[in-house]
Amino acid sequence: MATLQDYRDERLRKLDELKALGINPFPAESHRTHHAGAISADFEQLEGQTVIVAGRITSIRKFGKLAFIVIKDQSGQVQLFLRAGEVAELDVTAGTIGIKELPLLDTGDFIEAAGPVIKTQTGEISIAANTLRLLTKSLRPMPTELTNKEERLRRRYVDMNVNQEVRERFVRRSKFWQATRDYLNQNGFIEVNIPVLEHTTGGADANPFVTHMDALDQDFYLRISHELPLKRLIGAGFEKVYDLGPRFRNENYSDEHLPEHVAMEWYWAYANWQDGMKFMEGMYKHVLQQTFGTLQFKLGKFDIDMSGEWEVWDYATVIKERYGIDVYESSLDDVKRALADNKLEVEQTENRARGIDKLWKNIRKDVAGPVWLINTPKFISPLAKSNPDNEQTVQRFQPVMAGSELGNGFSELNDPVDQLNRFVEQQNMREAGDDEAMMLDIDFVEMLEYGMPPACGWGYSERVFWIFEGVTAREGVPFPQLRTEYDNTTREIYPEVNLD
Repeated sequence: MATLQDYRDERLRKLDELKALGINPFPAESHRTHHAGAISADFEQLEGQTVIVAGRITSIRKFGKLAFIVIKDQSGQVQLFLRAGEVAELDVTAGTIGIKELPLLDTGDFIEAAGPVIKTQTGEISIAANTLRLLTKSLRPMPTELTNKEERLRRRYVDMNVNQEVRERFVRRSKFWQATRDYLNQNGFIEVNIPVLEHTTGGADANPFVTHMDALDQDFYLRISHELPLKRLIGAGFEKVYDLGPRFRNENYSDEHLPEHVAMEWYWAYANWQDGMKFMEGMYKHVLQQTFGTLQFKLGKFDIDMSGEWEVWDYATVIKERYGIDVYESSLDDVKRALADNKLEVEQTENRARGIDKLWKNIRKDVAGPVWLINTPKFISPLAKSNPDNEQTVQRFQPVMAGSELGNGFSELNDPVDQLNRFVEQQNMREAGDDEAMMLDIDFVEMLEYGMPPACGWGYSERVFWIFEGVTAREGVPFPQLRTEYDNTTREIYPEVNLD
């Protein structure tokens, strides 16, 4: 049975033969005039016209003086019909190959073909190719199917060729972020790209990645959030601003989390959390409609209709009704007991804030939504503005859908004294062993002392897309990080390369 190395050796032989004929197997230019999918879609307008198409060979069949080649590009596929005597012969100057050189082609190669659009005797819409050019000689055969999950994630470029629905997923992912940008731009927001490397990182409870900048001989953090630099821009005079890009959280993988992922945050001066809730209900409808073409979703056990009114849930009320615990008066022992009673993990470093958050997440996992969770306790939300009618809670709004929190919004804290006190409290938690507690950012406090207007802030990540697409986090990104491994076949094919 032929191995991958056998196939590769045979294709290398063909590559050498093409070069010996004077053909460049990897020319730089192509002259495509039409996409493959347009040939069938626009056949009535194109019939009889000469077109030039280009794409990857998916099949080659030769019957005496006739040959049929199917090529595909991103738009679809089209058949090339070749007849001996009607196809230009080998011409090194023009870079064309003829019928005689077809045995040097393989599935997976990229070619270009020119000729009129026709229907064959069997009614197949085709291109009667009269010139043929090789654009890329492939050295490995493309598999006809790929189901092994590990292999799919390691060689995603193969996965997307073999499993077209995977490639289409990332078209939708692109639409998701484009619709996000469009909605913000149409509502007067300005996109400002902010640094990924930060002296002090903050804006979320997360363990950061650390790197070193040689030029300054100083350690920097990869941002865990866009928040604090964007709020500095509000202090600088911007009134509607956002950034969209990667953030990094040095935490474990799960079905809903990746250490690196794309996220967006916006900040809106002179708006409050209720303005933000109304704005985001419209934004979710716009983005999901543009991405998926519907607002009705069946996601596992959840049936979700995003077109209607959202429920609003009070944090303390939900916890009280489920566990009989007063969020504000309960002791750490009360919280630990509730965690244990509900078979939830109780860590040695458990504190009230983390414990109560775990209790909430145990409720959240069964919520279909859409629901707004409001009136979060202040000790869970150190960057949000307090509610004037209840200083123990903050003006925070979180959307819950399909068992997940799919965003986070606040009336932003702009009192520098209050902010400093909360930073100090978080710093004390870090020093007590909580690596995810926020760092004390004195520059941010100083910005607030110059003055920042009241503002609403919001952020969501591509987890929104993953949930509504119905895939895990790793399936939801094109190239997930995996532990570096090289199989024996790779080591045998490249013996001259040190892979250790």
